[in-house]
Amino acid sequence: MVTRNTRSPVRSKVRWGLAGIFGLFLVASFFDAPSFFNRGIDKINRAVALGLPHIPDKPFNLGLDLQGGAHLVYQAQVKGVAPVDRAAAVEGVRDVIELRVNGLGVSEPTVQTTKVSDDYHLIVELPGVTDVERAIKMIGETPILEFKEQNTSTPRDLTADEKKELEKYNAEAKKRAADVLSKIQGGLNFAEAVKQFSDDPKSKNNGGYLDFIGKNSAPSELYAWASNAKEGEITQNVVSTSFGYFIAQRGAERDGEPEVAAKHILICYLGAQRCDNPLYTKKEAEEKAKEIFAKANAGNFAQLAKENSTDPGSKDKGGDLGTFPRAGMVKPFADAVFGAKAGEIIGPVETDFGYQVIYKVAETRPKEYAVSAVFIRIKAAADFVPPQEPYKSTGLSGKQLARAEVVTDQRTSAVQVSLRFNDEGKKLFREITERNVGKPVAIFLYGQPISIPTVQQVIPDGQAVISGQFTLEDAKILTQRLNAGALPVPVELISQQTVGATLGIEALAKSLRAGLIGFLLVIVFMVLYYRLPGILASIALAVYATLALAIFKLIGVTLTLSGIAGFILSIGMAVDANVLIFERMKEELRAGKSLRAAVEEGFLRAWPSIRDSNISSLCSAILLLWFGTSFVKGFAVTLALGILVHMFTAITVTRAMLRFIVPWFKERGNRLFLGAQHFRDDV
Repeated sequence: MVTRNTRSPVRSKVRWGLAGIFGLFLVASFFDAPSFFNRGIDKINRAVALGLPHIPDKPFNLGLDLQGGAHLVYQAQVKGVAPVDRAAAVEGVRDVIELRVNGLGVSEPTVQTTKVSDDYHLIVELPGVTDVERAIKMIGETPILEFKEQNTSTPRDLTADEKKELEKYNAEAKKRAADVLSKIQGGLNFAEAVKQFSDDPKSKNNGGYLDFIGKNSAPSELYAWASNAKEGEITQNVVSTSFGYFIAQRGAERDGEPEVAAKHILICYLGAQRCDNPLYTKKEAEEKAKEIFAKANAGNFAQLAKENSTDPGSKDKGGDLGTFPRAGMVKPFADAVFGAKAGEIIGPVETDFGYQVIYKVAETRPKEYAVSAVFIRIKAAADFVPPQEPYKSTGLSGKQLARAEVVTDQRTSAVQVSLRFNDEGKKLFREITERNVGKPVAIFLYGQPISIPTVQQVIPDGQAVISGQFTLEDAKILTQRLNAGALPVPVELISQQTVGATLGIEALAKSLRAGLIGFLLVIVFMVLYYRLPGILASIALAVYATLALAIFKLIGVTLTLSGIAGFILSIGMAVDANVLIFERMKEELRAGKSLRAAVEEGFLRAWPSIRDSNISSLCSAILLLWFGTSFVKGFAVTLALGILVHMFTAITVTRAMLRFIVPWFKERGNRLFLGAQHFRDDV
């Protein structure tokens, strides 16, 4: 008779389950504390020059009470606005305020609108803001809508003093680069030279490691040197580029991303992006592209492109696009050309720009090289003369805009935005369109371009249409912003609360200390009262805390003092399920069941209570989230997420560990396991 060991596959599944759980724990740990692991990576890179990449560092989002900042409440002055338009006007103002506070460099600002009786309020939270007065001034200004045209004026030349300073700085940089190379050749450690002399803050503390460079991702001079150097070789001469000087050390090489050389023929249509002078409707453009595709071959493709393509950048070159990586093209185009064989003509391919017929000339896979370098920066004229603004004012602004509305093109059914100006605006707009036919005119809202349509003809009647690849929602948002600029909706600051950065740091430190003490107290109680299962529950609790923090960081939960309180509370709740399970296990053991059976029955019988209590808590958290203020919502979010995560760790993680250790115990009991003394082998 053959006896089959049925426990071996089960045991194997338990092992794999534990491996998966602790693999997830490790990944979450990397995500929670990347700086700690990155220090270890730096040590490894300095020791063996492996060039290991850093773990991306995404900080936790901290609320006002933890990192300091401002809580501002504004009242929108909507008395001069028709009642039917007030809600939309206030929403438009909210969008503008978001644009403004984003310009302050604020991390995770919050702008909300509320209605109190007949008053419209805007609540603005600016974490980390130090210059509150500047923020208040910027937010309080009425939205400004501007129409601008291309700036074709040439930038000024450098003054004699600026030229002298530029030449002096670059001469000193060249000498400094030569001195650094001389010191390295004289025996100075390369990593130490990087730390002492490099001007690149990103790689300075990482041994100068620049990652793998390709011919399109690095200065051509540096790539040319790397392609001819051997692994471990240091430049014999300084590599001079337009950015500065490199003293480089080459590492390993690898195959880079594929690149394609291709030509194309673009047939754009009315409503397509960057279609300045549309000759076709969408249907006509598709038929034209099919016609060209039917007669195109390698011999006549360049001529067909010159005769038919609507792409001004490549038409005169026979449609030649040069060589490019997949990321260099829009997805439909890239998918088509990289999926084709060299020498193949494909199409028509539809993109946002129109229909395209593509000739894939060749495909290559250039090498990439790991490079570390000391970088010595040089200056250019742009460091003295501010960059040329691409657009200049026309004098036409929101003051002359009477109304913006969402409309649809009667011929193509495409969603568009209609503009209507007053008498002064009609005159200005006619003059602007007259001198900019075939050129773009940009629409700016508080200094940010929100649309850049191309003028197709002179418009004398003060009405215009912005056409493009709009969805209905995009068009509604655009008109809302335009009308916000056109409507006189000033805002008045009615409440201001400021939390200092020092106070926020102290609150954060106290919160972390409270969380750590609570965590340790729970562990001590579980270990003293439940012995070995308590240790396993403590491990599950550590997994819970790590996963919960990773989720908070991943989905961008803004942590406030109330939110941390919710998280600390969830730590205590996280072991409730284990307490229920262990007490059920005790009952089963006292009833004479084996340890294995007691473990399974403990989880099975405790589950209804665990499920019901957690659903009740989750309902409470949802109600707080739905009806609470912003501070209460922070508590509710962390509590709700904590409940969901600890249900996983308490049930799945603890059960997997218990199943794993049960076979270690003999028929006689062990006081480390709940203090039970007698177990039957089976029930």
